[in-house]
Amino acid sequence: MKMKKTDLGMGLYLLAAIIFLIIPIPSWLLDFLLAFNISIAMIVLFNAMFVKEALEMSFFPTLLLFTTIFRISLNVSSTKLILTTGEPGNVVETFGSFVGGGNLIIGAIVFVILIIVQFMVINKGSERVSEVTARFTLDAMPGKQMAIDADLNTGAITDEQAKQRRQKIQDESSFFGAMDGATKYVKGDATAGLLITLINFAGGMAMGILYNGLSASEALEKFTILTIGDGLVSQIPSLMISLATGILVTKASKDADVGDVLIGQLFSIPKVLYMVGGSMVLLGLVTPLNPVVFCLYGAAFLATGYMIQQKTGKEQIEQEVDQEEVSAEEIRRPENVTSLLQVDPIELEFGYGIIPLADVNQGGDLLDRVVMIRRQVALELGCVVPMIRLRDNIQLNPNQYVIKIKGVAVSEGEILFDHYMAMNPGYVEEEITGIPTFEPSFHLPAIWITEGQRERAESLGYTVVDPPSIIATHLTEVIRQHLDELLTRQDVQNLINNIQEANTTLISELIPKLLSVGEIQKVLQNLLREGISIRDLVTIFETLADYAATTRDTDVLTEYVRQSLKRAISNKYFPVNEPTSVVTLDPNIEQEIMNSVKQTEQGAYLNLDPEVTKQIIDSVGTEMAKLENVGKSPIIVTSPIVRMYFKRLTSDYYKDLIVISYNEIESNVELQSVGMVTIS
Repeated sequence: MKMKKTDLGMGLYLLAAIIFLIIPIPSWLLDFLLAFNISIAMIVLFNAMFVKEALEMSFFPTLLLFTTIFRISLNVSSTKLILTTGEPGNVVETFGSFVGGGNLIIGAIVFVILIIVQFMVINKGSERVSEVTARFTLDAMPGKQMAIDADLNTGAITDEQAKQRRQKIQDESSFFGAMDGATKYVKGDATAGLLITLINFAGGMAMGILYNGLSASEALEKFTILTIGDGLVSQIPSLMISLATGILVTKASKDADVGDVLIGQLFSIPKVLYMVGGSMVLLGLVTPLNPVVFCLYGAAFLATGYMIQQKTGKEQIEQEVDQEEVSAEEIRRPENVTSLLQVDPIELEFGYGIIPLADVNQGGDLLDRVVMIRRQVALELGCVVPMIRLRDNIQLNPNQYVIKIKGVAVSEGEILFDHYMAMNPGYVEEEITGIPTFEPSFHLPAIWITEGQRERAESLGYTVVDPPSIIATHLTEVIRQHLDELLTRQDVQNLINNIQEANTTLISELIPKLLSVGEIQKVLQNLLREGISIRDLVTIFETLADYAATTRDTDVLTEYVRQSLKRAISNKYFPVNEPTSVVTLDPNIEQEIMNSVKQTEQGAYLNLDPEVTKQIIDSVGTEMAKLENVGKSPIIVTSPIVRMYFKRLTSDYYKDLIVISYNEIESNVELQSVGMVTIS
């Protein structure tokens, strides 16, 4: 594997730091390396200042470790030179004499102040901010993930954008967690620098007096200057790195440089500058303070405020003109209709009164409920629900909402904000006052009650639901009813891809040799149309592979699949260890239906006499009423060969009617016939 130049450079940087801890280096090389260390610290500081967001320096925690070990190694090398030769080089001597002003006391005071600033202000503040930021970032992760899921489900972002956002959240968590730990290194680095400085001073005094024959005053003057210089040349880069750490963890703006943001926020309001300028002039005129200085500053602030006010006015005028020009251009140019051609599979439109339920900032959880609807339907029916588009519509009544399937309204409802819907499950005798209405999903009688009535209604036995639950339940039922229309060929291909890896033999045998994706789509749509789950795709495909060789009639294949899924069907409609009331079909009607079946190239259809059809439908209605009056689901049991034709015959009249063949019922299911569909 070929080594890159950057890899080689980083390796040498770390290796040099280790070598300098062991091998003494000459003073001229130390000067060169100390200058390099100062320049690196400046690069880090200014990069931290001007990056737009913290993640642009995601490698910063590791960089902290690299620069810290390199700086400590130089500190150790300079200590060796101070103690052995007393000549650590030009950089250390210059920092000790020039920065300290050639005065031991001044130099010592400057050095101590520098240490205090770094320890008490920058290091401590950076450490605390890093800790809090890491904690808040971790705590905010679930909310950010839910917000991404909500945007994804409403179609506001694509799958790729959602993936990028999730990755960014993970990167932020890792970065601020690492920064929390890395700031401990910064604090330790400053502590180590202080200890090394004290050791330099004590060791230098001892070496000067005991081995170099210097007097106490000569040793004090020489080694104090060198110690201060060594401390300054080490602590100043450390201070810049610590400052860079603080800037990075406190960076809030993502849209502009720090300079632009700070200047814009401090000097953007003219009246603030007027007040400050007037105050400065007043202080200069009525107090003993230097009038020249204070009046000069006051005049500068007043002039700046005036210029900003003039500039703001011009910008507003230019912005209005630009908006008018854009509007005019939009009117003049030919309309781009391409974007208007796309139809959303599912839409939920609502009036402005329902907006708070969908606005997360106002505490609304409708978006979260939409996510749960998709999960619920996927688990229940084995089909992925398309993205649900939520949008407000000012043309609707404030409390009205409309559910659209493929751009066409299929259902609607109306809610009362800050009210609850109470429904009598059938056994509550005491009535409660409220506004009469109907539950939109199943059109059951209900009443609107206030928050104060909720507790009493629940104690009486009423079923009480809030507005978001009403909308979510209604939306769920509409999706269930139209899920077969929403299942596209691409959806079917995705379902096939999900099981293909574990069932390669089955898929290769079935598709496309026996059936096309479109034909499989029709079978799955037939199942979903009657509420049968398609989660067990392997069983469905196994059955299709068994029978597709003899028939490609998707309706007939659907019946074979239903029989293979009889355990799931029985479990859905028939409780265990309890007889289920059902209605049977007169054999004469079954024979009449079979005699009326006509086969064509496009499939089979019923050619039944209209009078006979009317009698059958009337009889079905009578028998369904018997079951519904005793709280039972309307189930009619037929022979296998008749089931699909009878369901097709009654589907336009009774959408809730469940038609099951004997071959779709488990042997341990106990049935109780309470009626029979007959004709005279």
